[in-house]
Formats: sequence, structure tokens, C-alpha cells
Amino acid sequence: MSTSLYRIVIPSASSTIPTSVNQIYVTNPGDDTVSVIDGYTQTVTATITVGNYPSFAGVNSETNRIYVSNSLANTISVIDGSTNTVTSTISVGSQPFSIAVNLLTDRIYVTNYSDVTVSVIDGSTNAIISTITVGNNPSGASVNSTTNRIYITNETDGTVSVIDGSNNTVVATVTVGTTPDAVDINTETNRVYVGNADTNNVSIISGISNTVFATINTGGNNPRGLSVNSILNRIYIGYFNDDTVSVINGSDNTAIATITVGSGPIGVGVNQLTNGIYVANQTSGTVSVIDGNTNTVIATAIVGTLPDEIGINP
Repeated sequence: MSTSLYRIVIPSASSTIPTSVNQIYVTNPGDDTVSVIDGYTQTVTATITVGNYPSFAGVNSETNRIYVSNSLANTISVIDGSTNTVTSTISVGSQPFSIAVNLLTDRIYVTNYSDVTVSVIDGSTNAIISTITVGNNPSGASVNSTTNRIYITNETDGTVSVIDGSNNTVVATVTVGTTPDAVDINTETNRVYVGNADTNNVSIISGISNTVFATINTGGNNPRGLSVNSILNRIYIGYFNDDTVSVINGSDNTAIATITVGSGPIGVGVNQLTNGIYVANQTSGTVSVIDGNTNTVIATAIVGTLPDEIGINP
């Protein structure tokens, strides 16, 4: 069985497809490392030591920089993707967790879970340029680079804070389900998908009106991982308690497949250039690789201890 994934996007005569780096970064909080998976061979090619309890990896594909939140060190490790070495360490707020990167502005947004704030980092200087107050226990973060809006899930409040990236202010607070955690955006439809861990569903927010207009309920238990393929309008939801990933058709919000993965799927990432989906299985210490064309697991990579989240440089 082949474990290679290739680009599925067919350009027009005037289109330009970016060169695929195809590197996947997996945070391993159990051993303070990041595993680097080659997306062509689906094997681990490097292991990078970072700070205490690395939780999340955000990637700037334009600068080839990877930002890793070290939750128990209150820092961000900056990795040079060309050498897989840590080049800088940035102090942020208390218990940093999720990281979202605006590729157009080179701004990095970090949720600080224990102090109700988001740190904003200038990627060109690694300096903190703003600290934004949001809701209680901010967990997930995602950026729509086109609209310059940042979406932060506040777990305790059951809300999503919407930040205007032009002035770093909260412009809306949207009520969703209980314990919202993972969040991702379809930048083509301007729809925001929020996994509500304790109500076992996904809220869909309109990026235009900042209101919830639909809810997805596949019957899965504890949705902790969520990622969107904007090109194909597919949403991938990892259910931690079920060891499955549901595939949602974004055009009608129906489930089109349920895929069995490893034990405790918690982080999900999509490479939109290869249509490969990567799932961090926390309990089994592995990453399942799904071919989005067939919705089947084509490889399993052994990574570090307690793998948590996935960052992808396509």
C-alpha cells in the first residue's frame, strides 16, 4: 500500500501552485519534543527538543518558521524549518496553548489559558506587540488571513472571541456550546467551525455576521481535534473518546465518512496541497495519516510521548 500523497490541485494555465514543503510538526508534551514527519514518506525525520510541555505548533509557511507553545514554561519556541533548530524563545502569558499565524501580516496569536489573554507576536522581530483580554480559559485559536479576523475559543465561558487583527481589539463574542476547544476556518466560505467538547457537537459561525447559524452533531464523543480543507470544503473532526475521525461535507454539513484511527485522537491537521490529513493519537503515541481522496488510513507514524497537536507546512 502506497504511503505517498501528492498534490491534488490542478492549476489553470495562469495559476501558480506553491512548492510543497510537506513537513508535519507534532508536539509531544510528554517528552518536551516536536516530531517532524516527512509528508512524502510519512516517516519521522527529526526530533526537536523544545520547552516544558509543548502543546501546539503554529506554522508560517511564508517564512518557514514554526512556533511551539511550551505550556509549563510560559514560552514560545521558534524553530527554523530549514534546519529544524530552535532559534529563539519568547516569553508570553501563563500556560500558553494554541497558536494561530496570519501569513499576510506575519502576526502570531497565542492563547494564554490561565490568564484570559492572547499574546500577539511580530514574526519579524519576535517581540510581543499587544496583549488582548478575551474570555476565561482561552484554548483554541484560528486566523482568517483574508479578513484579518482571529477566533479564540473560551472554554469556561462557552464563547468565541472575535479579534480584529488591524487593531487587536475584540469586536464580537459569540456563544457556542459547552467547553469549546478546537477551532478552524474555511477561508473560501468564511465559516468558522468550533468543536464543543462537552456538548459533543460543532458550532458553525458566519464570519460575516458573527452568529451561529448551524450545528453539526455526528454522534461522536468529545470532539477535541478539528481541521478544515478549504479547497475541498471538508471538515475533519477527531473524537477523543471514540478513536475516530468524522469527515463532514461543508456544503450540507453531513457526515460522509467515519474513519477509525489510533487511541485518543486529539489533534488534526490538513495539508491542503496533498489532501493528507494527520491525526495525533495521544494515548497510542502515534500519528495516523489519512488519504483524503479515499478517507482511509494509509500510514501510522510513531512519534513522541503524549502527542498533542499538529502543525503543517504544506
